Amino acid sequence: MKKKLVPLLIVGTALIAGCNQDKAPAAGGSSPAATSAPAATTAVVDKADAVAVVNGQYIAKSTLADLEKEIAVRGQGQTFPKEKLIEELVQRQLLIQDALQKKLDQSPEVVTQLEGAKNTLLTQVDLQNFLKTNPVTDVELKAEYDSKVGGTNAIEYKASHILVKEEAEAKKLIAELDKGAKFADLANKNSLDAKESQNGGELGWFAAGQMVEPFSEAVAKLEKGKYSKEPVKTQFGYHIILREDSRAQTPPPFDAVKEQLKPLLERKKVQKMVEDMRKQAKVEILVPLVDEKPKAATDKAATGEPVVEEAAEVIEEKTADGKTVAKEVVDVVEEKTADGKPVAEIVEVIKETPATDKAAEPAKEATPAKHHDTLNVKPDANAKKDDKK
Repeated sequence: MKKKLVPLLIVGTALIAGCNQDKAPAAGGSSPAATSAPAATTAVVDKADAVAVVNGQYIAKSTLADLEKEIAVRGQGQTFPKEKLIEELVQRQLLIQDALQKKLDQSPEVVTQLEGAKNTLLTQVDLQNFLKTNPVTDVELKAEYDSKVGGTNAIEYKASHILVKEEAEAKKLIAELDKGAKFADLANKNSLDAKESQNGGELGWFAAGQMVEPFSEAVAKLEKGKYSKEPVKTQFGYHIILREDSRAQTPPPFDAVKEQLKPLLERKKVQKMVEDMRKQAKVEILVPLVDEKPKAATDKAATGEPVVEEAAEVIEEKTADGKTVAKEVVDVVEEKTADGKPVAEIVEVIKETPATDKAAEPAKEATPAKHHDTLNVKPDANAKKDDKK
């Protein structure tokens, strides 16, 4: 099967920076595109270190190597012929030169985007520099290992669970378990985790740290063979947990998990560094952090009175015989009082009064008809997402 090259400009736009100008102008002089590029941002590349030259602009070998790595990651190890990759870089350079010649890099929109990209790159470089100068040591890694992995009292659990969206549904299932229903049957029928797999909600063996905190705490408190009598809430929904067994955990050796612990400690170091910088900085927030409510609505809500907005419009129309018809349309928008109770919602009242021959009589003010239909609005419950591991 033929391999298709990753579409132009899709892979790593940062790699473009590797397409640079030669130390000396190419034979015949520099091209217009080359001279239009800002000298301050253009690094020098020797011809011996280049894979191609495009209108006097050299494409570095390191740029080709970076492109190969990028494609290998994005393409899950897939590789492409070198000539296709070089052609990709040549096409990119042609587009860059064309954009510079047209001075597209000087447009306000592009300048703003370039500034944003520059700031993003600077934050990343600063963090990388911090970790380079403050690396995680083996002593720190060993301390983290002893604390989180290699503790002598480490326990792992075997459990099953039923995950549902609503607390009321979880309580109903607990009541069924109390009456003798089988945990696995209820899990297969109701659990968001087991409906497809039909595995009875089994989670197998796991360490407490592998689960979200409310779940792991609940498992630790349960006795063997017992299930939770109250739903356990996590960000995924409501769980009913059955603790099936537990055993002393045999921790993996330090060398086997050392590299897995390193990113965790790096994040902690970075977080502390940023927090320290924040404490020392002079920062003034110039915008409100909470949106203010409209004053009129706030004043009414504070008194406990219903907040009701009314809009009335009288439209005059003429019948076929030239007489006028008055239409009164009243729209009432429901809002809530300060205690959160809904005000009855009146959707629409339409009253029509045909004109009579008594045109000489003064018009009487119409009294809106009473509306007897009310709608009690109940808030919808928020749905929550699936669990695990």
